[in-house]
Amino acid sequence: MNDPAPAFPPRPVRLLIVDDDPLVRAGLTLMLGGADDIDIVGEGADGGEATELVDRLRPDVVLMDIRMPVMDGLAATEALRSRPDAPEIVVLTTFHADEQVLRAIRAGAAGFVLKDTPPAQIVDSVRRVAAGDPVLSPAVTRQLMARAAGPGREERAGRAERARQRIALLADREREVAVAVGHGRSNAEIAAALYLSVATVKTQVSRILAKFDFNNRVQIALLVHDAGLLDDESGTGPS
Repeated sequence: MNDPAPAFPPRPVRLLIVDDDPLVRAGLTLMLGGADDIDIVGEGADGGEATELVDRLRPDVVLMDIRMPVMDGLAATEALRSRPDAPEIVVLTTFHADEQVLRAIRAGAAGFVLKDTPPAQIVDSVRRVAAGDPVLSPAVTRQLMARAAGPGREERAGRAERARQRIALLADREREVAVAVGHGRSNAEIAAALYLSVATVKTQVSRILAKFDFNNRVQIALLVHDAGLLDDESGTGPS
């Protein structure tokens, strides 16, 4: 079942582009500037500029390179996402499952796009993030979770125990929804599997995010992965 296309905002998405390579910025501006529903409000060359520009320009979405001088995209993402009025952030990278990308996701980035992603997909990613829809596919989420499992046994064990303690705070239905999110299910797919309305699923997801002070669904997926709840690859359905 395909999730319905997100309802795009009634006004153009205010976009800030941050990359230390002027040619990349020019290419992204040319690519994204042609979309009627995206308004490029500024450009920055490093994370320090990004935080200043966000204060001044109030973008809805920041397209953020990870590797930059002065302040890199990771530090800028952590600083921006800690704010109560934080913009959504999509990180730019050349790697599918780079450790810095994983850290950016944990810090609250809404997803990432590869620099060689086709232009139409980058435009669509900006639109989706602005509409509250994460831009990580289930396959990419699994890659990131596999990378998250990379450290040593003791560190993994400690993270697993902390994750299980947090999962224990969820009500039964919240736990079912969290596991389904971890399997990469859309709201519509979760609703069909658990015999809920899409509105109810959205409410449950919002409660989980608020309970753990998370920024996005990928952080929920990482939590249930750390807790060892994704061993059944068949996904979540009614018991």
